[in-house]
Amino acid sequence: MKKLINWLSNPPVTGQSTILILRLMAGGVFFWEGILKFVYVNQGLGRFTKLGFPMPELTANFIATTEIIGGLLLLFGLLTRFVSLWFICEMIVAILSTKISLYLGTYPLPLPPSPPKVGIWAVLHEIRADYAQLLTCIFLLIEGAGVKSVDAIFAKRKDVTVVSKHNVRKVISA
Repeated sequence: MKKLINWLSNPPVTGQSTILILRLMAGGVFFWEGILKFVYVNQGLGRFTKLGFPMPELTANFIATTEIIGGLLLLFGLLTRFVSLWFICEMIVAILSTKISLYLGTYPLPLPPSPPKVGIWAVLHEIRADYAQLLTCIFLLIEGAGVKSVDAIFAKRKDVTVVSKHNVRKVISA
């Protein structure tokens, strides 16, 4: 467990600056979807009630809050691995709690407006956003937030460069 915490706490921060684009995409989507759960009852409490979640109001508010905070953390590239791991778990639960019943034709929410309405093709169509968010978070979990992130700023502060009398530079992690 200590190794996992250490791995999550020390993400690589040398990744390309273009990782920022993926963080903006995933973080932005989680951020505004969290807000939507508070603004529109059918996206928050109503959805969690129809899906049969226990304590739907508490669950919806908790998920919305974590999406807002986690989305902002991804946007800034702070605690990226921890947030990505949370969102991976969230996306797996979202997929399992909605797409299996869509496949089976027992979906408690309104069916898609046009065919395919149930079955594998309906699932593949409806899962596209969840799939993109899941894979983006897996990427961020593995690769970290990149050089344009708060994680990178904090990592630089941990490192101290020492110049020896032979002008050899060593980087020592604090």
